[in-house]
Amino acid sequence: MIELRSFAKGQWTAAAGARREIRGPVDGAVVATLGSAAPDAEGMIRWAVEAGGPALRKMGIHDRARMLKSLAQYLDARKEELYALNPLTGATRRDGWIDIDGGIMTLFAYASRGRREMPDGDIHLDGGVERLSRGGTFLGRHVAVPLEGVAVHINAFNFPVWGMLEKLGPALLAGMPAIVKPATQTAYLAEAAFRMIVESGLLPEGAVQFIAGGVGDLLDRLGPQDVVSFTGSAETAARLRQTPRLLGGGTRFIAEQDSLNATILGPDAGPGTPEFDLFVKEVVTEMTTKAGQKCTAIRRIMVPRALEAEVIEAIGGRLSQVTIGAPAAEGVRMGALASHDQRRDVLDRVAAIGAEAEPVFGDPDRIELVDADPTRGAFLPPMLFRAADPDGARAVHEVEAFGPVATVMGYRDLDHAAALARRGGGSLVASVITHDPAVARTMVRAMGAWHGRLYFNDRESMAEATGHGSPLPHLVHGGPGRAGGGEEMGGLRGVLHYMQRVAVQGSPRILTAVGGEWVPGADEIEGPTHPFQRTFNEIEIGETVRTPSREVTLADIEHFAHFTGDTFYAHMDEDAAAANPFFPGRVAHGYLLLSFAAGLFVQPDPGPVLANTGLNALSFQKPVSPGDRLWVRLTAKRKTRRTDTYGEIAWNATLFNQNDEQVAEYELLTMVAYER
Repeated sequence: MIELRSFAKGQWTAAAGARREIRGPVDGAVVATLGSAAPDAEGMIRWAVEAGGPALRKMGIHDRARMLKSLAQYLDARKEELYALNPLTGATRRDGWIDIDGGIMTLFAYASRGRREMPDGDIHLDGGVERLSRGGTFLGRHVAVPLEGVAVHINAFNFPVWGMLEKLGPALLAGMPAIVKPATQTAYLAEAAFRMIVESGLLPEGAVQFIAGGVGDLLDRLGPQDVVSFTGSAETAARLRQTPRLLGGGTRFIAEQDSLNATILGPDAGPGTPEFDLFVKEVVTEMTTKAGQKCTAIRRIMVPRALEAEVIEAIGGRLSQVTIGAPAAEGVRMGALASHDQRRDVLDRVAAIGAEAEPVFGDPDRIELVDADPTRGAFLPPMLFRAADPDGARAVHEVEAFGPVATVMGYRDLDHAAALARRGGGSLVASVITHDPAVARTMVRAMGAWHGRLYFNDRESMAEATGHGSPLPHLVHGGPGRAGGGEEMGGLRGVLHYMQRVAVQGSPRILTAVGGEWVPGADEIEGPTHPFQRTFNEIEIGETVRTPSREVTLADIEHFAHFTGDTFYAHMDEDAAAANPFFPGRVAHGYLLLSFAAGLFVQPDPGPVLANTGLNALSFQKPVSPGDRLWVRLTAKRKTRRTDTYGEIAWNATLFNQNDEQVAEYELLTMVAYER
């Protein structure tokens, strides 16, 4: 038996008060106990704000990203300890893979995104520079800095590990400490993962805390620098939103809640097509994974009216092969619901659905189990319904049975299918199985406003597709309306929930100092030697080379054209080029200008510069005619440490003509050794 403890102010403590028992859903035995007393909320907040926040903000963004990667590696090495507890929740190992490995992979993803997409400093640059004056001496730019409060993460019972890590990853990367409150029913698995986080020693003190049990008056003590991120039912979310302190104190509230997700079989995906078989497989997977206890699971199944009977028969045939029972037993594909209370709640909602839809598969009173007793465990079979009149029905569009329950309904045409999908009132995800791109485009326009994610799959992507119900850290996990209106994850979108966007205005020199990235018009530094002969550590932001000029001749243009095969008329035909509104006559190739620019600024001798790895944001502002003279300003714009031996330097390369008019600009990326 596990005695759950909280981790507050750097110490593990058992809650006082009457003990509460947590019974396992497989056999009803007591799995864990915890006390009833509320935590010292004020002390936990102070510890986070005064210890955790400053320690995280002292680290650079890339330091925090490296911390997340190390933490993910540590958890990955110990994950079998979590898999050992996983069956106690009613979940199979396959279910646990989504929760445990999925959570760890989310940390890896955020570690990678942080180092690839965020600057190697303590201020995040959110977009480019805005020119606010004619002469360019007054500019603006959005930046983001960590909020100075605490993130309170209230997680659901169905994914105790993933639900915790997918919130912690963005918060810690942003530089914000967190207090984790898991759902009590499966808190023992969340606590086991959290203990590993603490034991890793990778996070600074105060960065994370953990509450086993109730939160007491925690929410009543939050303010405008704090964030609450909630996953659970719409009813609970609505109650939390009404906390007077949250309403009046400006606390950010992110909710991911109920969702009556739909899947739609495209009109082109009839029986005999790969898409039809894929559709049936996706439906069965979503109904049975985690016993249907997924916020992204399929609840409504929309098919062409003429195919209802065939779809029901095909889904029923696959469901009849699903083995249910003790999740650790060999061959079991679907385990128990998380608790007996959850089972009763699902049956209550099934009764509401059954009042307007006929059952076509699954009877909760007749269930065969492997190595489990139906009178002691919280088991249900997959239950499939058919709504004969989906337009007149209400419960199938409004009541979510959070278990292995779904309803088939027929649609007349794509507009009707989209209208039925919208009846869910806003969903996390809808899927459309179709091989017709026109169907996909139609459905994005018809349903996009009501969904956080639209998942299309067909014979071309099915081998690699992640599945209807799989949220990914790269993409938004959330949805409008009934789904809560939040956007967890979504790459840097998830990180920015825990940061304040602020518009900074000033001179180029000021913006360069604030953002750690050189802005044109700021000071240019002349180094003692050519920068390509200087190490990463020696080069300063703003270090600049201004090259001699080179004449671009007609012979150069013709040689480049014949050598490369690019004989576009603007370079070869004077009359045709002059007739073009963009050109005064024959002009130089843009890529010829880039080649000449490299020849002007490159120092050819071996040195710390290891490789040119690309260029960004190339643009041409003015054509270059034969006889013009080209010169280049090359300035160290940004420095990013990449490995233990080399880093990346981004250079602003600007090309000018003999009149100092800008003709082209781009960002050049080079890898440069730290030492000679």
